[in-house]
Amino acid sequence: MAKTKTHTRFVCQQCGRVAASYMGKCPQCGAFDSMTEEVIHDESAAKKNAVNIRGLTGRSEPQPISKVGGEAEERVPLAIGEFARVLGGGIVPGSIVLVGGDPGIGKSTLMLQMAMEMAKTQKVLYVSGEESERQIKMRAVRLNDKKLPEQLLLVTETNLEVILNHVRASQPDLLIVDSIQTVYLSELDSSAGSVSQVRECSSQLRELAKSSGISVFMIGHVTKEGNIAGPRVLEHIVDTVLYLEGDRFQAYRLLRSVKNRFGATSEVGVFEMREGGLSEVTNPSEAFLAERLVNAAGSSIAVTMEGTRPILVEIQGLTSPTQFGNARRTPNGVDFNRLLLITAVLTRRVGLKLAEQDVFVNVVGGIQIDEPAADLAVAAAIASSWKDLPVKADVVFIGEIGLAGELRMPSQMVARLREAQKLGFKTAIVPKAIRRGEEYPKGIEIVEVRSLDQALDAALKKS
Repeated sequence: MAKTKTHTRFVCQQCGRVAASYMGKCPQCGAFDSMTEEVIHDESAAKKNAVNIRGLTGRSEPQPISKVGGEAEERVPLAIGEFARVLGGGIVPGSIVLVGGDPGIGKSTLMLQMAMEMAKTQKVLYVSGEESERQIKMRAVRLNDKKLPEQLLLVTETNLEVILNHVRASQPDLLIVDSIQTVYLSELDSSAGSVSQVRECSSQLRELAKSSGISVFMIGHVTKEGNIAGPRVLEHIVDTVLYLEGDRFQAYRLLRSVKNRFGATSEVGVFEMREGGLSEVTNPSEAFLAERLVNAAGSSIAVTMEGTRPILVEIQGLTSPTQFGNARRTPNGVDFNRLLLITAVLTRRVGLKLAEQDVFVNVVGGIQIDEPAADLAVAAAIASSWKDLPVKADVVFIGEIGLAGELRMPSQMVARLREAQKLGFKTAIVPKAIRRGEEYPKGIEIVEVRSLDQALDAALKKS
């Protein structure tokens, strides 16, 4: 019998780079002390069985594209409307979804709520590598004090071979793995959570989903930088990547889609953390503006797009004379470099003396705004605080600011204006459109301006 040759290699747990010897710093991603040793078998059992387990649909045979069935698969309806919205309308049979988020943000709670809803009509297998069946039941009772569904099966297991045996025996319609970093293959010598284990376990779960039609949801840990732990290849393996975001001191949670092969990317679902779990927020704009102090200096309303949904948020600005040599710029919810750009334009193009002022900007509700369409609202909030003049209560701001002080048109303007009109706002200050694709709504006054100076004069005019 031939001997099986083995050799060792070192793999970075951040980016997946392979090296022949240990290095204290990864030359690819720059992470320190991220190289771990792995033992490689030239003729391992994993490679011997690869022929049997590989393949998404069994025996592969090329066929003309015209012969391929093109009927769209019906999605499985999901009772949690905000979750279904992010997925693109429901669960696609045979899809594999990765859900990430900070510790304690509510990933397991959301997955258990979805499992209990789906178990009313389908068989669901919930595999946990971090909690016992008893602990999961205690949380399920807290989330739903009614009769627990009989078709929700619980098991605590981390060995992937055993998990696949449970799947073959129970034949579920939906499989939930909490979390993928705790699952391991005994054929690999590396520890659970390593690059090799995460990549191989995810690949086998993907093949299970594609070949059997079972929908698979995986929960993934995140690093201190906020990325899903493991190499980026994990996000390429799955069909959909969702992030559950939010401030632990805020009640609102945002479920954001950053990759979706079956729907729109950057779609967002809004939830509120309550004693009974995560509750849907069907009208997030109204929720974010509920505690707004009307006619207060330093407050403005921005209309931002989260996927295909327009959301109105309150932006607060505060200027205060600096006590030190260098003025501070402190953003919360907006990009720091974007705030520096806006304050520079306000200083140079509008004439506000902000060089000796500390500037603070806050987005109410813990939401993070990344698009430049909120520039005008941020500038209005800062100018309102500096001049100590309140912005008109029924005005919204939409526009991107250029370095010359000009305003530029953002995308999906009509959808933003309709959302503002629906919530009762009477005036919208927007950039002057050179070409307009659709007609603006009739129930809201549109003030078109070319520069930031004109926009602030229209917004801060004394009544």
